Amino acid sequence: MQRESQIVEEHMVGTGGKRNLLVLCTGNSARSIMAEAVFNHFAGRYFKAFSAGSTPTGRVNPLALECIARFSEETSSYRSKDWREFASPDAPTLDLLLTVCDNAAKEVCPLLPGNLPHVHWGFADPTAVNGDIEQARGAFDHCFNAIRSRVEALIHLPLDLYSTKRLARLMEGYAPGKN
Repeated sequence: MQRESQIVEEHMVGTGGKRNLLVLCTGNSARSIMAEAVFNHFAGRYFKAFSAGSTPTGRVNPLALECIARFSEETSSYRSKDWREFASPDAPTLDLLLTVCDNAAKEVCPLLPGNLPHVHWGFADPTAVNGDIEQARGAFDHCFNAIRSRVEALIHLPLDLYSTKRLARLMEGYAPGKN
Protein backbone atom coordinates (compact mmCIF):
# COMPACT_ATOMS: atom_id res chain seq x y z
CA MET A 1 0.00 0.00 0.00
CA GLN A 2 2.83 2.41 0.83
CA ARG A 3 4.40 1.82 -2.61
CA GLU A 4 1.13 2.72 -4.41
CA SER A 5 0.76 6.00 -2.53
CA GLN A 6 4.37 6.95 -3.31
CA ILE A 7 3.73 6.36 -7.02
CA VAL A 8 0.54 8.43 -7.00
CA GLU A 9 2.27 11.19 -5.05
CA GLU A 10 5.14 11.30 -7.52
CA HIS A 11 2.74 11.47 -10.47
CA MET A 12 0.75 14.31 -8.94
CA VAL A 13 3.74 16.57 -8.31
CA GLY A 14 3.82 17.99 -11.86
CA THR A 15 3.56 21.70 -12.46
CA GLY A 16 0.76 21.48 -15.00
CA GLY A 17 2.60 24.17 -16.98
CA LYS A 18 5.08 24.12 -19.82
CA ARG A 19 8.62 23.11 -19.09
CA ASN A 20 11.51 24.98 -20.66
CA LEU A 21 13.62 22.44 -22.53
CA LEU A 22 17.06 23.21 -23.93
CA VAL A 23 18.19 20.89 -26.71
CA LEU A 24 21.98 20.84 -26.98
CA CYS A 25 24.27 19.55 -29.66
CA THR A 26 27.66 20.49 -30.98
CA GLY A 27 26.95 22.71 -34.01
CA ASN A 28 23.28 23.67 -33.45
CA SER A 29 22.69 23.49 -37.17
CA ALA A 30 20.57 20.35 -37.65
CA ARG A 31 19.55 17.85 -34.92
CA SER A 32 19.04 20.29 -32.07
CA ILE A 33 17.25 22.80 -34.33
CA MET A 34 14.93 20.07 -35.66
CA ALA A 35 14.26 18.83 -32.11
CA GLU A 36 13.46 22.38 -30.97
CA ALA A 37 10.94 22.72 -33.81
CA VAL A 38 9.39 19.29 -33.24
CA PHE A 39 8.95 19.82 -29.50
CA ASN A 40 7.44 23.28 -30.00
CA HIS A 41 5.08 22.16 -32.74
CA PHE A 42 3.98 18.72 -31.58
CA ALA A 43 4.48 19.03 -27.82
CA GLY A 44 3.93 22.75 -27.35
CA ARG A 45 1.28 22.04 -24.75
CA TYR A 46 3.98 20.60 -22.48
CA PHE A 47 7.25 22.22 -23.57
CA LYS A 48 8.80 25.46 -24.70
CA ALA A 49 11.92 24.24 -26.46
CA PHE A 50 15.10 26.12 -27.24
CA SER A 51 18.29 24.88 -28.86
CA ALA A 52 21.97 25.73 -28.72
CA GLY A 53 25.40 24.29 -29.44
CA SER A 54 28.79 24.06 -27.78
CA THR A 55 30.49 25.22 -30.99
CA PRO A 56 27.63 26.61 -33.07
CA THR A 57 28.14 26.79 -36.82
CA GLY A 58 26.41 30.14 -37.04
CA ARG A 59 23.92 28.92 -39.62
CA VAL A 60 21.06 26.44 -39.76
CA ASN A 61 21.48 23.73 -42.35
CA PRO A 62 19.03 24.32 -45.24
CA LEU A 63 18.03 20.64 -45.20
CA ALA A 64 17.02 20.96 -41.54
CA LEU A 65 14.88 23.96 -42.47
CA GLU A 66 13.40 21.92 -45.32
CA CYS A 67 12.28 19.26 -42.82
CA ILE A 68 10.81 21.89 -40.50
CA ALA A 69 9.00 23.59 -43.38
CA ARG A 70 6.91 20.46 -43.93
CA PHE A 71 4.80 21.31 -40.86
CA SER A 72 5.53 24.97 -40.32
CA GLU A 73 5.44 27.93 -42.64
CA GLU A 74 7.70 29.79 -40.22
CA THR A 75 11.36 28.84 -40.43
CA SER A 76 13.05 32.26 -40.32
CA SER A 77 13.21 32.36 -36.50
CA TYR A 78 15.58 29.40 -36.27
CA ARG A 79 19.22 30.29 -35.77
CA SER A 80 22.39 28.62 -34.58
CA LYS A 81 23.12 29.75 -31.01
CA ASP A 82 25.83 29.29 -28.41
CA TRP A 83 24.77 27.56 -25.18
CA ARG A 84 26.10 30.54 -23.20
CA GLU A 85 23.00 32.50 -24.23
CA PHE A 86 21.09 30.23 -21.86
CA ALA A 87 23.52 30.71 -18.98
CA SER A 88 23.05 34.48 -18.85
CA PRO A 89 20.94 36.12 -16.11
CA ASP A 90 18.26 37.26 -18.59
CA ALA A 91 17.87 33.81 -20.18
CA PRO A 92 14.72 31.76 -19.65
CA THR A 93 14.78 29.54 -16.57
CA LEU A 94 15.42 26.04 -17.86
CA ASP A 95 13.79 22.89 -16.51
CA LEU A 96 15.31 20.12 -18.64
CA LEU A 97 18.37 19.54 -20.77
CA LEU A 98 18.24 17.21 -23.79
CA THR A 99 21.42 16.33 -25.67
CA VAL A 100 21.09 14.82 -29.14
CA CYS A 101 24.72 14.10 -30.07
CA ASP A 102 25.67 10.64 -31.32
CA ASN A 103 27.78 8.88 -28.70
CA ALA A 104 28.25 5.95 -31.10
CA ALA A 105 30.17 8.31 -33.40
CA LYS A 106 32.29 9.44 -30.42
CA GLU A 107 30.83 12.95 -30.48
CA VAL A 108 31.35 14.94 -27.31
CA CYS A 109 28.02 16.24 -26.05
CA PRO A 110 28.06 19.65 -24.45
CA LEU A 111 26.84 19.92 -20.87
CA LEU A 112 25.28 23.00 -19.42
CA PRO A 113 26.59 24.08 -16.03
CA GLY A 114 24.11 23.62 -13.24
CA ASN A 115 21.91 20.91 -11.91
CA LEU A 116 19.25 20.42 -14.59
CA PRO A 117 17.78 16.98 -15.18
CA HIS A 118 19.64 15.72 -18.24
CA VAL A 119 18.24 13.39 -20.91
CA HIS A 120 20.25 12.02 -23.82
CA TRP A 121 18.72 10.99 -27.15
CA GLY A 122 21.62 10.18 -29.48
CA PHE A 123 20.96 10.65 -33.19
CA ALA A 124 23.42 10.21 -36.04
CA ASP A 125 24.52 13.55 -37.48
CA PRO A 126 22.82 14.00 -40.85
CA THR A 127 25.37 16.67 -41.82
CA ALA A 128 28.08 13.99 -41.72
CA VAL A 129 26.56 12.08 -44.67
CA ASN A 130 28.80 12.25 -47.70
CA GLY A 131 27.02 11.82 -50.96
CA ASP A 132 24.64 13.51 -53.32
CA ILE A 133 21.79 15.78 -52.29
CA GLU A 134 19.28 12.93 -52.21
CA GLN A 135 21.44 10.90 -49.82
CA ALA A 136 21.86 13.96 -47.62
CA ARG A 137 18.12 14.68 -47.75
CA GLY A 138 17.44 11.06 -46.80
CA ALA A 139 19.73 11.37 -43.76
CA PHE A 140 17.95 14.52 -42.63
CA ASP A 141 14.53 12.95 -43.17
CA HIS A 142 15.57 9.89 -41.18
CA CYS A 143 16.85 12.00 -38.26
CA PHE A 144 13.83 14.30 -38.30
CA ASN A 145 11.38 11.38 -38.38
CA ALA A 146 13.23 9.64 -35.53
CA ILE A 147 12.97 12.77 -33.37
CA ARG A 148 9.34 13.27 -34.31
CA SER A 149 8.38 9.66 -33.50
CA ARG A 150 9.99 9.93 -30.03
CA VAL A 151 8.16 13.16 -29.29
CA GLU A 152 4.84 11.88 -30.61
CA ALA A 153 5.11 8.74 -28.48
CA LEU A 154 5.95 10.84 -25.45
CA ILE A 155 3.01 13.24 -25.76
CA HIS A 156 0.46 10.44 -25.54
CA LEU A 157 1.30 10.26 -21.83
CA PRO A 158 -0.12 12.58 -19.15
CA LEU A 159 3.10 14.61 -19.00
CA ASP A 160 1.60 17.42 -16.96
CA LEU A 161 1.14 15.00 -14.07
CA TYR A 162 4.86 14.16 -13.78
CA SER A 163 7.45 15.96 -11.73
CA THR A 164 10.33 17.30 -13.82
CA LYS A 165 12.73 14.64 -12.52
CA ARG A 166 10.23 11.88 -13.24
CA LEU A 167 9.62 13.34 -16.70
CA ALA A 168 13.36 13.27 -17.37
CA ARG A 169 13.53 9.57 -16.40
CA LEU A 170 10.53 8.90 -18.60
CA MET A 171 12.10 10.72 -21.56
CA GLU A 172 15.32 8.77 -21.10
CA GLY A 173 13.22 5.64 -21.62
CA TYR A 174 12.22 7.02 -25.01
CA ALA A 175 15.83 7.32 -26.11
CA PRO A 176 16.72 5.77 -29.48
CA GLY A 177 17.33 2.06 -29.19
CA LYS A 178 15.52 1.72 -25.85
CA ASN A 179 12.10 0.78 -27.17
